[in-house]
Amino acid sequence: MKAKDYISWDEYFMGIALLSAYRSKDPATKVGACIVDENNKIVGIGYNGFPIGCSDDELPWEKEADNINDTKYPYVVHAEANAILNSTKDLHGARMYVALFPCNECAKLIIQSGIKEILYLSDKYKDTDSVKASKKMFDMAGVKYRLLHLKDRKIILDFHSYY
Repeated sequence: MKAKDYISWDEYFMGIALLSAYRSKDPATKVGACIVDENNKIVGIGYNGFPIGCSDDELPWEKEADNINDTKYPYVVHAEANAILNSTKDLHGARMYVALFPCNECAKLIIQSGIKEILYLSDKYKDTDSVKASKKMFDMAGVKYRLLHLKDRKIILDFHSYY
């Protein structure tokens, strides 16, 4: 008889997005994204961080400063953008799993890449102009988005239990 406690596809892909976020060196906000094709094959993964070759020891991680260039915002590449850039195939019709609802800049990339659905865990910035613009563009472009309601499940990775 097969096991009954296996995780759903949504739990699996969101779990991969959340695990990817642990690669981020951002001390305040860690975000990961996972892109999946129509056959439930992972075709892109990313997390938020500075561009390749830009030192995360030399650029600022601050959220606030007198000068915007003394904050992380002009430099960080969002998880969604990195997942698209890291993709292994055409993304038309794909779906993206991401912890936070995408900002307007990521929304443009998502739309242009052909991704057709966004599944997210948090919309905590829903009242910002950026997210309002994202939703407006997604609605116009026919990109579906939905808050992912998962079971009250905690998954613990224990690397030591396998050896």
